[in-house]
Amino acid sequence: MEIPYYGETLALITAVIWSIAVILFKKSGETVNPLGLNLFKNTLTMLLIPPTMLIFGRTLFLPAPFYDYLLLMLSGVLGIGIADTLFFKSLNLLGAARSAIVDCLYSPVIILLSIFWLGERLTFTQAAGALLIVSAVLTIGREKGLVEITRRQLIIGILLGAAAMFAMGVGIVMIKPLLERSPVLWAIEVRLIGAAAGLFVILGFHPNHKEVVRSCLEVKSWKYMIPGSILGTYIALMFWIGGMKYAPASIASALNQTSNIFIFVLAALFLKERITRYKVAGIVLAVIGVFLVILG
Repeated sequence: MEIPYYGETLALITAVIWSIAVILFKKSGETVNPLGLNLFKNTLTMLLIPPTMLIFGRTLFLPAPFYDYLLLMLSGVLGIGIADTLFFKSLNLLGAARSAIVDCLYSPVIILLSIFWLGERLTFTQAAGALLIVSAVLTIGREKGLVEITRRQLIIGILLGAAAMFAMGVGIVMIKPLLERSPVLWAIEVRLIGAAAGLFVILGFHPNHKEVVRSCLEVKSWKYMIPGSILGTYIALMFWIGGMKYAPASIASALNQTSNIFIFVLAALFLKERITRYKVAGIVLAVIGVFLVILG
């Protein structure tokens, strides 16, 4: 029996789940190094996906060209390993509310990369949306009367968040043609393997690698890390796939982006982050911009 608005419902649930995961990641970041947190959540999800693939009758080892495996793994290193580590560091500095605004840069980054990389065209509506998002980020950059962070931390956090969105965008756009002809779960698992491998290499050269490992092995930190990893990297992924499958991609993407609103609200309720007029103006501009970019 066909359920009305089934895909749209899954897409909206994805946004809610991801917003909760971001709050949990923010709590985890209070005691866990960003590199360690990223390695933990990727490794955990990487172990959960193979049983899921078996349940759905999928196989991990597809007879695909070596180049496909290599490209997916490189995408994972850049779009998950590096991008998520930068995102967690930015989240620690900015807080969840400001981070939600900066993360809206993801949409215009994808559009711009698609233009230069895939030859797609930018519409006037999308250009207007991208400008609104950039304006939103500049708005929080002008925030005055900072209490919980310094001006320097604010600027560094914004730059790290922007770099994370760029790395994430490149990691996705570079494999877009490949994703269109590949099983989704297989592609995700190979990307996670690449991300984990890259993070282990980075960890090996990290001057404080012992402290990084120790921070994510502290059992008291698992109460936030484990549910955050399962919700944000595994369960949200399943709902995201369902939303994209059963709803028009543009509608599903727009509903996914409502996570920024949920994060903004949850940050005030559970993290006690201050709601300022700059943050409110930023989230309003950013969300309107995202909808214009996606639906334009």
